[in-house]
Amino acid sequence: MKKIIGANIARYRKEKNMTQQELANHLNISFQAVSKWECGQTTPDVYLLPLIASILGTSVDQLLGYSHNFDGAVITDYEERYKTDEYYWGVKPSRMCLEILRLMPPQNKAISVIDIGCGEGKDAVFLARCGYKVSAFDVTDTGIEKTKRLAEKAGVYVDAFKANIMDFRLEREYDILFSSGVFHYIPPELRGEIVENYQEYTAENGLNVLNVFVEKPFIEVPPDKDQRERCLWKSGELFMLYHNWYFEECLEEVFDCNSGGIPHKHAMDRLIARKIKKIQ
Repeated sequence: MKKIIGANIARYRKEKNMTQQELANHLNISFQAVSKWECGQTTPDVYLLPLIASILGTSVDQLLGYSHNFDGAVITDYEERYKTDEYYWGVKPSRMCLEILRLMPPQNKAISVIDIGCGEGKDAVFLARCGYKVSAFDVTDTGIEKTKRLAEKAGVYVDAFKANIMDFRLEREYDILFSSGVFHYIPPELRGEIVENYQEYTAENGLNVLNVFVEKPFIEVPPDKDQRERCLWKSGELFMLYHNWYFEECLEEVFDCNSGGIPHKHAMDRLIARKIKKIQ
């Protein structure tokens, strides 16, 4: 939690073009105290969090990494799309889940997985049914509710919680980090920092199983209502962030999609990378 709070204070302070000394002056403390927060050495006293949030134009929840929605606005249209009895994305797991089973089957030990941006939980619940110890988060309340409901129906447990990929950072290791159809919401300036956090908290010999939508001049912008936060990646950009990992799978594909009931195409880079111990 220290690292999460400190990193978020630093980010929102910089967005305000505010120095550590200026923030310290507002709080009547030393700039060294602010520096220690941002380095993850200490955390602010609880009574200071509302004041820090107010100064930085954010919320306590956002500083803690649990919500990017401090102004009461709907973060994503998927909040509404998930408000049906049906599952918007269905309940059939992603093909990448099958690759996880092939590459790291849950044999004699509990293998931990975190599903980053789990939506309505189809992949998280499938992996839990296969014997993995699964955690999952999403920015939508409706998505988390449906994930828990699907897990209960399947007779498995998924540690599902609400968080936003922009603010939430890992503080414990997982054997497998999984994310499908989410990374295009990460703006370019945050990609390196977020991926670095995920890599740091991947166990040795663990996997990062990811895909990203990429920009192609011959593919029209998809007819998606939720475009305001979409940031398509460049071809190969994800692969470069993992240049020193072992690639189990690395490919780019163009495919047809019918989400929303309107046929369209996507270009996607898909990566399954393994964390191998460096030679000393």
